[in-house]
Amino acid sequence: MIVLEFKAKGRTTQYSAIDSAIKTAQFVRNKCLRFWMDNRGVGQKELYRHNTALRAEYSFVKDLNSHACQAAVERAYSSIARFYDNCKKSIPGKKGYPQFKKNCRSVEYKTSGWSLSETRKQITFTDKKAIGKLKLKGTWDLNFYQLDQIKRVRLVKKADGYYVQFLIRTESKIDTQPTGKTIGLDVGLKEFYTDSNGQTEPNPKFYRTGEKRLKFRQRRVSRKNIGSANRKRAINSLGRVHLKISRQREEHAKRLARCVIQSNDLVAYEDLRIRNLVKNRCLAKSINDAGWYQFRRWLEYFGIKFGKVTVAVNPRLTSQECSNCGTMIKKSLSMRTHVCQCGFVLDRDYNAALNILSRALSTTGHVGTWILDPNASGDSTSTPIGAILSEQVGSKSEESSPL
Repeated sequence: MIVLEFKAKGRTTQYSAIDSAIKTAQFVRNKCLRFWMDNRGVGQKELYRHNTALRAEYSFVKDLNSHACQAAVERAYSSIARFYDNCKKSIPGKKGYPQFKKNCRSVEYKTSGWSLSETRKQITFTDKKAIGKLKLKGTWDLNFYQLDQIKRVRLVKKADGYYVQFLIRTESKIDTQPTGKTIGLDVGLKEFYTDSNGQTEPNPKFYRTGEKRLKFRQRRVSRKNIGSANRKRAINSLGRVHLKISRQREEHAKRLARCVIQSNDLVAYEDLRIRNLVKNRCLAKSINDAGWYQFRRWLEYFGIKFGKVTVAVNPRLTSQECSNCGTMIKKSLSMRTHVCQCGFVLDRDYNAALNILSRALSTTGHVGTWILDPNASGDSTSTPIGAILSEQVGSKSEESSPL
């Protein structure tokens, strides 16, 4: 499955209709969640029946396409199922109890409620929300795919406008010639990563670079009266700056991951738990700015696409262990050079990258996989060493060019 994204061009009244559809989907989801809270033990079928009752009771719910309402029900049930699954697995800490949504930004249609023009450059939404015909602006060509391959259509609101996403069922694997090379990657804050060949990639620090601009926009927001039109415009300007930084970080991770995967047959990386690392308040901003999580997602996605092996290695003691003799040399974070009693001296991150590659080669055939979904969050779906390569699942998202 791949996701192709286009920017939607329409009139102001159409944008208002999209907002109404999004709010209706949020209403259905929250109502189904409340129904589950009041009637513990109900399943997805009961939630579908409750949705039918909502459509009969509220006219604005009935105006939304029935499949879009069903998709909202499925969103509610997925949060419920995830909560039960976390409880069964006895995950430490919070189990992710389902919460009500206050600011949804998307509504999802299935195979009905929309139609494409003959040129595939326009889409018309046919329900009673009066969204109408929208122009699609983007570099992708939908003519390469049959209409029955489009399984979902999602309308998404972002700071810089509205977007239409198409979920298409297709194979995205590409046959490539083996390179005969393997590589280990050690990510860091000083350098984005250091590989087992001694090469480094600088850390762009997009958030740090744009922090001055963010503070300026944030001050503009704080000076406006709450609820005024000027404050809404200032908030939108602030959101655009955040959106630009997130896109820069995502494109940087995507470009590096693609180059690394295409140049090697096996790529080993650290199986980091970013959620735990950011609990260090002294390093949380720098860790989030580095974008290690996005880099890992794209590594595993391109690994599946190009048929390469990606291995998630336990990072424990990779910086302390000598890659030459195996002796443990304790170091603080400030010690950037590895000096061993065997006479082996090299950069700390270079030594860690060699250890990561060595551990990966000792478990050849065991890989890490990750399902790439633009709506997924957290790293709980990551599978470390122990999953066979032939069992990897297809990605749910395709890389997209900037609009």
